[in-house]
Amino acid sequence: MNSSDLRIQTGYKQILGLALPISLAMLVPQINFITNNVFLGGLGEQALACAAITGVYYLIFAVIGSGLNNGLQALIARKAGENLPKEIGKLFYHGVWAALAIAFMGIVITYTVAPFILRATIHNTVIAEQVIDFILIRIWGIPFLYLYVMRNALLVGTNQTKFLIWGTLSEALANIFLDYTLIYGKLGFPELGFNGAAYASIMAEAIGLIVIYIVIHLKGIHKTFSFFESWKIETATIKLIFVRSSPLILQYALSIITWEYFYILIEHHGARDLAVSNTMRNVFGVAGIFSWSFAAASNTMVSNVIGQGKQEEVIPLIVRISKVSAGFSLLLIVTLNLFPELLLSLFGQGEDFIVYATPVLRVVSSALLLQSFSVVWLNAVTGTGNTTVNLLIEIITLTLYCAYVYLVLDVWNMSITWGWVSEWVYWISMFSMAYWYMQSGKWKTKVSA
Repeated sequence: MNSSDLRIQTGYKQILGLALPISLAMLVPQINFITNNVFLGGLGEQALACAAITGVYYLIFAVIGSGLNNGLQALIARKAGENLPKEIGKLFYHGVWAALAIAFMGIVITYTVAPFILRATIHNTVIAEQVIDFILIRIWGIPFLYLYVMRNALLVGTNQTKFLIWGTLSEALANIFLDYTLIYGKLGFPELGFNGAAYASIMAEAIGLIVIYIVIHLKGIHKTFSFFESWKIETATIKLIFVRSSPLILQYALSIITWEYFYILIEHHGARDLAVSNTMRNVFGVAGIFSWSFAAASNTMVSNVIGQGKQEEVIPLIVRISKVSAGFSLLLIVTLNLFPELLLSLFGQGEDFIVYATPVLRVVSSALLLQSFSVVWLNAVTGTGNTTVNLLIEIITLTLYCAYVYLVLDVWNMSITWGWVSEWVYWISMFSMAYWYMQSGKWKTKVSA
């Protein structure tokens, strides 16, 4: 295969070559999440509790961008499989405009609808107002984030994941520096407290965006794919992107909205339970990076292989990716269970906090193993182009999930350890349906981009 050929192979070497750079790029934003929470932990348990709700709220809009990104990534990977670089450039250009439109809608919703909902659902009025003040600042990072994740669709979809690390590394370093200086007022910067984390994250996302587009320019990637050969916006291309991405956008948004519902139910149990659950979100973020990187590889490789007309290689490919993903996750899970205090002590909440959180960590770590292969099979469905099936799987899964957390946390008032068992419900349900669909072969009837 010559250097300009965008078609990929499906062996273990190619899987690792695609997924590992993605995992490094995904690790850095998760370090940002932990950094925010470590610094906010210094402000006390209430700040750490508030960060649980603000973090998941922003995550709702972040995963909407991921839905757009994954839909676009599948389209780009299909064109890469067909070796059509100019079509890739056109898709990327239109994806940028689609991202900016969605970002604008997110800002409007945050300023008009979100404060009303949060005041109505959060019992502690102090926490509610602190959360609202934070998100009204934080949401302005969305345009930077969306343009930033567009590079994921391009670089992952065209098998150039080695360039991902530069933008994410610069973002991480900027976020650590700005968290330290803006939260606590160090090195001559103003002391902004809890809201300092919001300003720090926005500026870090902007820096990461600038750096990655400089890399794309210096490497000549913009020339390879003729990004700006035409400034004309084609309605048909925009429509194609939204048709492919909208089920994923809705799927991801519903998923995180239900997670926000979960955290609001946890808030009813008190600040300690909410603070512990916030640390679990960080565990999922960091320990799940390999799962999500192999999921992204599954999306791209399945779509690329279908673009090459090799449908018979799809299922064996998914099995190979699942095995590697589960292997990496298992190593992390064993480490978490042998040394839980290493992670939990980072948040500076004392020995009682660590003892209280450890049983929850055991449950969450076991759910990570289920996640490791479930997301691979679900993203394989995305790679086939059947994003409506993804949405249907998500809706059924979330219905079961919401019923479980409502009964366990609100009706029966059980401990948060049992509340986090909901992750078992979620991943087992998702895997069962995605696995059945791919094995049924029904995806073969719809594989066109």
